[in-house]
Amino acid sequence: MSMESLPSRWSLAQGAAADPLAAAERACDRIDAVDARVRAFVPEPGRRERLRAEAAALPHPGPGPRPPLYGVPVGVKDIMHVDGLPTRAGSRLEPGLLAGAQAEVVRRLRAAGALVAGKTETAEFAVFAPGPTRNPHRPGHTPGGSSGGSAAAVAAGMVPLALGTQTIGSIVRPAAYCGVVGFKPTHGRVPVAGVLPNAPTLDTVGVVAADTDTAARGAAVLWDGWRPASPGGPHPVLGVPAGPYLEQTEPAALAAFHERLDGLRAAGYPVRTVPVMADFEWIAATLFTVNRYELARAHTRWFGEHGHRYRPETAAMIRQGLALTAADHADALRARDAFRARLAEAAAGAAVDLWAAPSATGPAPHGLAATGDPVMSLPWNLAGLPAVTLPAGTLDGLPVGLQLVGRPGADEQLLSWAGAVARHLPAAPR
Repeated sequence: MSMESLPSRWSLAQGAAADPLAAAERACDRIDAVDARVRAFVPEPGRRERLRAEAAALPHPGPGPRPPLYGVPVGVKDIMHVDGLPTRAGSRLEPGLLAGAQAEVVRRLRAAGALVAGKTETAEFAVFAPGPTRNPHRPGHTPGGSSGGSAAAVAAGMVPLALGTQTIGSIVRPAAYCGVVGFKPTHGRVPVAGVLPNAPTLDTVGVVAADTDTAARGAAVLWDGWRPASPGGPHPVLGVPAGPYLEQTEPAALAAFHERLDGLRAAGYPVRTVPVMADFEWIAATLFTVNRYELARAHTRWFGEHGHRYRPETAAMIRQGLALTAADHADALRARDAFRARLAEAAAGAAVDLWAAPSATGPAPHGLAATGDPVMSLPWNLAGLPAVTLPAGTLDGLPVGLQLVGRPGADEQLLSWAGAVARHLPAAPR
């Protein structure tokens, strides 16, 4: 599939799901047409019949307002339990070993009238071993991970909304690689009950969507206590985190990022350079200590009995985590807390409302053996901050994204500001 053959994004702002049966047929038609090449969804015999039945079973909303996601087909990352569908988590373990009660986020989706279009492919256990998904823009390039299936499903027009998770960069990076919106909330803002853990101190459920309006529709259902921010007001002050962190970006991608900032300055956005994270290597080491220690403990039973069935990338991380001690983990958590405080102090000292950064080190790399580098999301996820990636044009014909990071708990304001910023960025490829 070429970039030119991709359909327009399926936006809920266009009222695309007013008829649940028609929306279910549209999703199945598109999946049938393109997913053999994209491989965003876990194969499911009888998908169309199941979706028709789900759509027909939705209570008629009557003359009043429809439920917020009435008839909307949604992709669900295959580490989240869904009643009626097995959880495989991209692994070779038997689904029965991984079974559990339906995830709270899926319950909320269905209570809001959504249809589960199916499970989206994931890296094994949401770690680094890639799933089978291809980038819809260039199938020889990765879609990113570990929520690459969700990002590709939205980018290829199969669904308007999909659920993902982020432990380091697993929503923001694939959404940027695929040219769609990815919204990762403040850690703890969305329940993770019924989601297979990677590292609970870091794991966060979020959404991938065609645009910020669609992301907001999903967030209003999934986020605890969602209250839309009032539109209007002055432009937020954008802080550019100068130093070793920003230097992780590829030169061409960094130049493109600064071009986007120039465009935002011209549109009236104040942009301030703030030296931060001079100790970036230490910050990265802190996150990986937390991640590997918690991953190993989450897989103690499964890995002990079925370790030979794990892929090498996942097994290596688990073994590294098993070599860490409880004291190592406690030290890393204290370091995390200190880093979070320093980051907040830097933002307050520079009077910055949002951090602005590239969403990834560059466009999606060629090849399917790896999912790309998550480093541009690493510090924000360690600090538990909300982040959104916006499509920001292309580089070498592939999408790139602009990442905006807000204050903890200020998810609503972040997304409101992001919607305004998006109007000043180059269009996503179609």
